[in-house]
Amino acid sequence: MAMVGAAAAPLCTWLIAACLTHGICGGDLNSSSISMAPPPAGSRRSRRRARDLQQLHATATAAAAAPPPTSMAGAVVALYESGLSGLGSCLSFEACPEYHRSAKWSPSFFAAAPSSSSSSSSRPSRRRGPRATAAAPAGRNMAVAVQPMQPVQPVKESVERKVVATKKRRVVVTGMGVVSCLGHEPDAFYENLLRGTSGITEIENFDCKDFPTRIAGEIKDFSPDGWVAPKFCKRMDKFMLYLLTAGKKAVADAGMTRDVIDQLDKTKCGVLIGSAMGGMQVFSDAIEALRVSYRKMNPFCVPFATTNMGSAMLAMDLGWMGPNYSISTACATSNYCMLSAANHIVRGEADVMLAGGSDAAIIPIGLGGFVACRALSQRNNEPSRASRPWDEGRDGFVMGEGAGVLVLEELEHAKRRGAEIYAEFLGGSSTCDAYHMTEPHPEGAGILLCIEKALAQAGVDRQDVNYVNAHATSTQAGDVQEYKAIMRCFGSNSEIKVNSTKSMTGHLLGAAGGVEAIATIQAIRSGWVHPTINIDTPEKDVNMEVIVGANKQKLDVKVALSNSFGFGGHNSSVIFAPYPAKK
Repeated sequence: MAMVGAAAAPLCTWLIAACLTHGICGGDLNSSSISMAPPPAGSRRSRRRARDLQQLHATATAAAAAPPPTSMAGAVVALYESGLSGLGSCLSFEACPEYHRSAKWSPSFFAAAPSSSSSSSSRPSRRRGPRATAAAPAGRNMAVAVQPMQPVQPVKESVERKVVATKKRRVVVTGMGVVSCLGHEPDAFYENLLRGTSGITEIENFDCKDFPTRIAGEIKDFSPDGWVAPKFCKRMDKFMLYLLTAGKKAVADAGMTRDVIDQLDKTKCGVLIGSAMGGMQVFSDAIEALRVSYRKMNPFCVPFATTNMGSAMLAMDLGWMGPNYSISTACATSNYCMLSAANHIVRGEADVMLAGGSDAAIIPIGLGGFVACRALSQRNNEPSRASRPWDEGRDGFVMGEGAGVLVLEELEHAKRRGAEIYAEFLGGSSTCDAYHMTEPHPEGAGILLCIEKALAQAGVDRQDVNYVNAHATSTQAGDVQEYKAIMRCFGSNSEIKVNSTKSMTGHLLGAAGGVEAIATIQAIRSGWVHPTINIDTPEKDVNMEVIVGANKQKLDVKVALSNSFGFGGHNSSVIFAPYPAKK
């Protein structure tokens, strides 16, 4: 009934206007000859108008005294059938008996028109003042008051909302997997870092004698046997082989045997491992094959070149159906992946996430591209001394390759299955310099903002941070700007120590953050921070009391921060702490 009333109210208003216009004008509404000007006194039209008005008044009075019609449309048509004959069949709304019986319903939809006739309606006039009973002057349109229908309001059900107190879900690290030029196991990898061993050598994978740079942190002794199905070993790009191997090693390191995996809720286990460059070798090979014929192209060249396929393939092997994708933010990729993976756990969308990065760009097109950017060191005669962050003699970064993957797990979930907890992931942040494609902001504004936001997001006081694994790639501008930002945040902390893993591994691009997160966690576990090699002549603004120099140093890490920055001005910082937390 509410719907009928709502529809009838504007309809009746329109019908009144139509009837009055028809009755007063006395002609076809569509006729262009209708004139709204008052007709001459005593004319035939004026007499007809007066007669129509009297008829309208009499009909309205009769309708008020008549019993309720069987339909709303019927009432309207009965009232104005002289002017709207034939419309009743189009408006067949059924009447609602309950509404007719209610006090809100009135048999008369319209108030009686004012008239000087003595037979006017007995209903009191709504007008006030002397004009309420005055007759309308001849020749003027007469307003008809419409009695508004009361809309039926829907009943609002009172729903009691129960507020359930929730405890913030904490994220911990329970497994690590690494593939690098300094080893393929977390302990062996970190032992080499503590010894100050450089993994940078001459490139052997291809002939690069014509390149101005012929050195890199190239992996010499990698084998995917036992980790990747043989049918894929020859087809996949190395970045994907590194990713699958490091990912499965991280799962094994977390104590997730096949039996344990079968007991997990696989809908809440996900993979988020990214890559900056993706399958460059597979794509490069496809281009060479296309020069001969498209028929020579590898049918897997497209899926094996995309950055997301590594996470997808790993999830297929594990049967994990939770969040699965990749992020590519140049050399900040791994940190972005870890931040997003941790957020999935905090929000309750996952209990376990594999997170990190992988890259394998030491191939002709990769090397040539960075040479063209003038970003690489050309210290070919001393490969092990080429990467030298914060040294005045640095001349660019050194390319590296590999993968670093963490098992991030919800704390209570890890405790229930009796997992060993290596560290707690407190959080982090990301920002953008919005300044230049490859150069950092000259004042380090984006880096400073990123670190401060990371501390705020993690709820960490800057005085509690006493170790920073810096991005420090051995470039002229980047090293100094990052150091200044670090000192502006933590300079008042006398315990702060800063080092660079890249001085020994080179720059692993999208995998750098994952590998350096493992180095950071190993520092927390061992109580030793590794050296930064090759700083022979420090930059004048660099305090070597803060930088960990040629030798490892003992440090009881309270809270550690790891930075990763990428082309495009992408900045990221992640924060780890011992578990349980140290006072």
